[in-house]
Amino acid sequence: MRTKLAAILGLLVVFSLLLAACGPTPVPQTIIQTVEVEKEVEKEVTVVETVEVEKMVEVVKEVTAVPPPEGPEGTLVRALTTFPNSLDLPQCAERNASTTAWHMYDTLLWVNEEGILEPALAKEWEVSEDGSEYTFYLRDDVTFHNGEPFNADAVVFSWERAKDAGFEYSNLWQLATTVEKVDDYTVKITTEGPDALFLTTVADNWAIIPPQYFQEVGQAGFDEHPVGTGPYVFVEWVKGDRIVLKANPDYWREDTPKLENLIFRPIPESATRVAAIQTGEVDVVTRLSSEEAQSLLGVPNVTVIKYAQARVYYIAFNNVSTGVGQPTEDPLVRQAMNYAVDIEAIIDSLFNGFAKPAIGFVATGELGYDNVEPFGYDPDKARELLAQAGYPDGFEMDMACPAGAYTHFEEVCEAVAGYLGEVGIQANLEIMESGHYWELEAAKELPPLFGDSWSATDGEAYRRLIGALGGEDAAYSSWTDEKIIDMLVEIKSTVDQEERAKLYGELQVYMRDNPPFIYLYEPYTFEAINTRVQDYKPRPAENYFLFDTFVVGD
Repeated sequence: MRTKLAAILGLLVVFSLLLAACGPTPVPQTIIQTVEVEKEVEKEVTVVETVEVEKMVEVVKEVTAVPPPEGPEGTLVRALTTFPNSLDLPQCAERNASTTAWHMYDTLLWVNEEGILEPALAKEWEVSEDGSEYTFYLRDDVTFHNGEPFNADAVVFSWERAKDAGFEYSNLWQLATTVEKVDDYTVKITTEGPDALFLTTVADNWAIIPPQYFQEVGQAGFDEHPVGTGPYVFVEWVKGDRIVLKANPDYWREDTPKLENLIFRPIPESATRVAAIQTGEVDVVTRLSSEEAQSLLGVPNVTVIKYAQARVYYIAFNNVSTGVGQPTEDPLVRQAMNYAVDIEAIIDSLFNGFAKPAIGFVATGELGYDNVEPFGYDPDKARELLAQAGYPDGFEMDMACPAGAYTHFEEVCEAVAGYLGEVGIQANLEIMESGHYWELEAAKELPPLFGDSWSATDGEAYRRLIGALGGEDAAYSSWTDEKIIDMLVEIKSTVDQEERAKLYGELQVYMRDNPPFIYLYEPYTFEAINTRVQDYKPRPAENYFLFDTFVVGD
């Protein structure tokens, strides 16, 4: 019988938020703050489990808001869990790369903390009545880091380059059929038809680059020294050690940025990251396990925060390349493999309960989330379905997962392989270096089973769905199903939000009966921040925009 762990944390909070299972996507929650104190408060916090009871001591202080500096000051060092593959935004393979690169670029629009579109490089925009034509009126006071002027030519060039380059995310630029210069500071963009998510796609992905500079240095030169219009300017990238940015003194947004220097340090070993935040070597550490987070409670000058991610973890099936002709092409087999894995036990044993089972590919709180019936753990049902599909003795299949990318993910993959083995499916698991792993994923050369996760940045699951299920046309997709693609096309073209939500619900029911994944979990994430860091606001999709973040006492 598996061990059940119930974790009950009664905590003194500095920022108190409700993490509602059915509510909107939650914002970060500070669960404990440790600072240099005037008085010490102790409170017993009991963690109930089957083997022992632990006590934690909380040290808190009334916190006074610190005013930001008048200009850029100080240095912030953020630890990364993986090595970025690129700082050219359309090529960034995962969240560490993209959130680092984001600090150097701007897009036409911006999505604020509340998920609302705001002007950025475009000061105004208009949408035609039929929803297929967008006119953007550009700022005329912006220059790139190299002094080149930003204008309509830069927008047209950025689109032409990214849509045809064969990058991982070229498909996000291909949503536009034409991008035309109307005058120096006006562009007209045409799409095939109404697209409910086009503007947020532009805001999240269309980084504008300087055409003259790129044509002079080429792709290789741009990779070595990227240039944008963003709040921070590239200084150096010492591969395997650090990426250094500095404040853009000519940034167009008033009073931004607040930091003089911003350093990103890849530290793939979790124990080393924890030690680095304890000693003050780094200022921000993300993707901590609950055990690591608990070990940091009470550490001087360290704040620990916890929040629910807009992210789904999964084991993908492959019917595009290496999985063609494999047993997993049968939906009964895929259902069986979902029944075979005890997700609750994985959550309890590896995450101390700080996650929830994923019941589909639309995360809790996203538009159209539907609480469809989960598979649950039923190994007898799994064996029965395998027999119905013609595999009473199971089968053998290769499987891969990335190393160091996500909290406890190697152990999760090992557990999944073990559960599959119990119903007769031998999963030959290989743990790969994450950079190489994502190269193989983009090339569609991973084995028939592979593990990954996907977040969403705009409150909807569409880009997660089309990215992972778009078949040959999507960079990280290993699965194609015409029914799913047709439903996604309908979702994208449905502007009415209520109707779009209904379509998401119908899609989830279909994907429950025809699962393209073994659905795993939606996690909580823990982060540790040095208390000298102010106005740090991570988002549920693990986006980190350190535009207005600053440090004190530097």
